[in-house]
Amino acid sequence: MTASKGRWGIPSLRWISTFTAASLTTVMVSAVACSAVAVADPDPASVYNPHDIMLTAALVGVMTVAVACAVLLMRARSRAAEIVDRTRAENADLRVQIDRSEGLLNAGDQLTLAWGRPDEPPMLMGTLGSGAAPAARAQFMAFGSWLTHESAARLEHAIDELRSSGLGFDLELATHADGSIEAVGRASGGQPFVRFRDLSEERTRHAELREHFEVLSETVTGLRTLLDALDMPVWVKDRNGRLNWVNAAYTRAVEMASAEEAIRQGAELLDGNGCKAIMRAHSDRAVVAERLPVIVAGSRRVYDVVDVALAEGTAGLATDVSALEAVQSELRRTVDFHARTLDQLATAVAIFGADKKLQFYNAAYRALWGLDAKFLDSHPEDGIVLDEIRAARKLPEQADFRGWKRDMLAAYHAVEAREYWWHLPDGQTLRVIANPHPQGGVTYVYENVTERLELEQRNNSLLRVQGETLDHLSEGVAVFGSDGKMRLWNPSFAALWKLEKETLSSSPHIADVISLCGLMHEAPETWRRLQQAVAGLADSRIRLSGRMDRRDGSVLEYATVPLPDGATLVTFVNITDTVNVERALTDKAEALMEADRTKTDFVGLVSYELRSPLTNIIGFAHLLDDPRFGDLNDKQRDYTHHIMSSSQALMAIVDDILDLATIDAGIMQLQLSEVDIVGTVHAAIEGVKDRIEAGRLTLDADLPTDIGSFEADEKRIRQLLFNLIANAVRFSSDGGTVHVATARDGDEVVFTVADEGAGIPEEQIRSVFDRFYARRQGPHRSGAGLGLSVVKSFVELHGGKIAIDSVAGRGTTVTCRFPVNQRQTSNRPDAIGAERRG
Repeated sequence: MTASKGRWGIPSLRWISTFTAASLTTVMVSAVACSAVAVADPDPASVYNPHDIMLTAALVGVMTVAVACAVLLMRARSRAAEIVDRTRAENADLRVQIDRSEGLLNAGDQLTLAWGRPDEPPMLMGTLGSGAAPAARAQFMAFGSWLTHESAARLEHAIDELRSSGLGFDLELATHADGSIEAVGRASGGQPFVRFRDLSEERTRHAELREHFEVLSETVTGLRTLLDALDMPVWVKDRNGRLNWVNAAYTRAVEMASAEEAIRQGAELLDGNGCKAIMRAHSDRAVVAERLPVIVAGSRRVYDVVDVALAEGTAGLATDVSALEAVQSELRRTVDFHARTLDQLATAVAIFGADKKLQFYNAAYRALWGLDAKFLDSHPEDGIVLDEIRAARKLPEQADFRGWKRDMLAAYHAVEAREYWWHLPDGQTLRVIANPHPQGGVTYVYENVTERLELEQRNNSLLRVQGETLDHLSEGVAVFGSDGKMRLWNPSFAALWKLEKETLSSSPHIADVISLCGLMHEAPETWRRLQQAVAGLADSRIRLSGRMDRRDGSVLEYATVPLPDGATLVTFVNITDTVNVERALTDKAEALMEADRTKTDFVGLVSYELRSPLTNIIGFAHLLDDPRFGDLNDKQRDYTHHIMSSSQALMAIVDDILDLATIDAGIMQLQLSEVDIVGTVHAAIEGVKDRIEAGRLTLDADLPTDIGSFEADEKRIRQLLFNLIANAVRFSSDGGTVHVATARDGDEVVFTVADEGAGIPEEQIRSVFDRFYARRQGPHRSGAGLGLSVVKSFVELHGGKIAIDSVAGRGTTVTCRFPVNQRQTSNRPDAIGAERRG
């Protein structure tokens, strides 16, 4: 109000005073003028009376002053009202500012001490919420009552300096309550003030922040240490894309000596295209995951790169997935291979995903249900496939198909595999296995068990037949398991050993069975071997067989047969009658062998005695045929030739008999020498040349010129070849071919003689080497039955082997094999004779 009055009231009053003085001056001037007129015209009757004129002038002047004063007063009142209103508004604004300042001073948990005029006490505003200082001004100003002595002295000295010279200060004061107070002194507008603030809470916050900072620092250090130990490149970049930090794996990947050098040189792990791809991806999302190729140490690798946009840049991590990609590629190939393998299976397989849609099927599945490939390739749902199969009337008939279908689809929520048996309308039986996958979905396997069920039925029938067969066998049969306990037995076993059926039905152990059977046959060693064969722990299971001569006079043959499942089959055969017959036959065989030896000796003696007369007959026949001793007519010459041929044939038989007798006696010795193979064969062929010509036969001789020689008895080799060729000629048809061949096979010399005759029946092949075995084949005349027997004996004397191959109607082939070096062969001339005598 004072400012407003001084601004507006004083000029107005001055203006009013000036205006009033001017008006009075005018009135006085007017009065003086009138007085002058009156003096000039002193006529009393005159209209212009001086007194009236002055009175009138004074009245006019007063009225003018009054009007002017009224106008001026109205203007002053109007201006005064405006000033009052303006002053009130300013006063309200000032009060708002004061309240706001006081609110700011009282807020923020601080206390302000301000001084005004020197004669006024200081003003205390605000409060310390923690109660670290008293709230009353008098108590607060007694600094020593709540501050330590040193702090109180420092504060009082600083306040004195502030008030006297305006020197500001910042102090940290200690209270008696072990608190901390911050005092900040300043001078503003010449007025000093001190602001007090409690530091206890800030210290607590600072400690918490410091602890949090240390935890974060340790965490960052640990993370960096961990990242540095990882075998995956990790990096951090600023907003400009420059490297701030990299780990050791990154340093190795970019082939730098240290992380600092990699950061200094800005060595990038990714190439330009990879960096651009990540930058483009960051425009859409904060986290970018890409699989990119990277060149590391000169080799191409594949990395999964994860780059995250941060507030101050980006951070990235690269994982080497080269091996994973190789494994995935191998897995894809394996899956494709398995798919191709499943496609070749006869068992139908279908795989449905977690969405119940068909993911895979094989050819057997499509053929089983006769579904269209396009329909299956459209990935239909499981329920739709069942509806399609039902529409084709290939599913088992169900009274409640919806419930049955719901039960089938429940396999998607099952934990373990489910098994179903479907009996289809066409007579097939399927074993359906629904195997849920841990990640969702079901794999169906449709096994056609129709044939298996039929086989099981047949097997059961066969088992029943086998059971009946075992029960009616005369042999005693018992089967012991791998644990040594009896699993199976037949009545003959119980009868042979006089055992009770109740005892055998209790599955006794082999040791118990042996103790019961031992009452009829005391042979501890035999029973020990049997028990070892049944319940032993030998690495290899072998067959065991033998004979038991029981005390009751009966004879049993036993045998053990290891079975595939670890069990052992034991059989007992009563051969008492067989043994008796065998003994009788043995006695008879010995008598026959003695008779055979007597016959052989007799034949040998007779043959030896016949040789001299035959020699004389042949000699005299040659003399008769010689023209020097006289001429013969044709008939006599013909008879002479017959005598000579018959005598020579008889001489050959006698020689064969003598050779066999010599061999049987074990006294034949081979005269070993180097035998010319080709020459010996030609000599043998020359002996039968006239027979070949008589039969109009063709001789095919395959004799390599470089075959060389071998060590043997040349006479015996020529004799056996002669017998073989003569035998082939005898049984060849007119116009046929006789084949003679020699060859070397490793350390052996092979002679082969073949004909194209009628051949030998299969049932007679085993007898052709028997002595005196003669056969007649159609018109062909058989010999004495000694030729092949002599051949076989000579071959075996040389340590060789003989084989015959013949097919009726297609001819016969005889093959003789001789070792090249006889001196390296165990040659025992008495072996054949000993065998013959035995």
